[in-house]
Amino acid sequence: MPTYSPPFHQVPILETERLRLRSYQSADFPAYLAMMDDPAVYRYLTPGPPSEEESYTRILRMVGHWALRGFGFWAVEEKASGQFIGVLGFIEVMRQIEPSLKGYPEIGWVLAAPAHGKGYATEGVTAALAWADAHFGPTRMVCLMDPENVASRRVAEKFGFREFARTTYHGEPALLLERLPGGDDAPPVGK
Repeated sequence: MPTYSPPFHQVPILETERLRLRSYQSADFPAYLAMMDDPAVYRYLTPGPPSEEESYTRILRMVGHWALRGFGFWAVEEKASGQFIGVLGFIEVMRQIEPSLKGYPEIGWVLAAPAHGKGYATEGVTAALAWADAHFGPTRMVCLMDPENVASRRVAEKFGFREFARTTYHGEPALLLERLPGGDDAPPVGK
């Protein structure tokens, strides 16, 4: 997998018309915890809300991913309000899943329920994929999601992600999608 290696402390800031994708701040944790405690958010991620400890560990993992891999998840901030509204980016977490996702950037996003239905996921994914295309070069990207998460699947498909497998992950059904470099069915980012 290609790795972009910024200095340890540097997470690039991406700006869209309504969003700022930035590094995490300590002040984001209460909003992250509240987001992950909302059934409208966690229902497609986990059987129940993660504990405060699990949520904190996830934030640390996302921060550490930038330091070790040169890419990761951004905190998503709504520019108009300055509020943390979610997370979005790329990871490689060495999942124990078949088929394996190892070696490929895995895109994902989670937005707080009040941010649902506003086009923020599409706007953020547009910026993240433009960054990834510039930094990873032509590479296969993957996405794992709950098969019932129709809204996220629609977002992924807008960017050329197509189903390549159905499997289980942690005993739950999982849908795997991929975006191939230069594939005939992969539209330009944002289309």
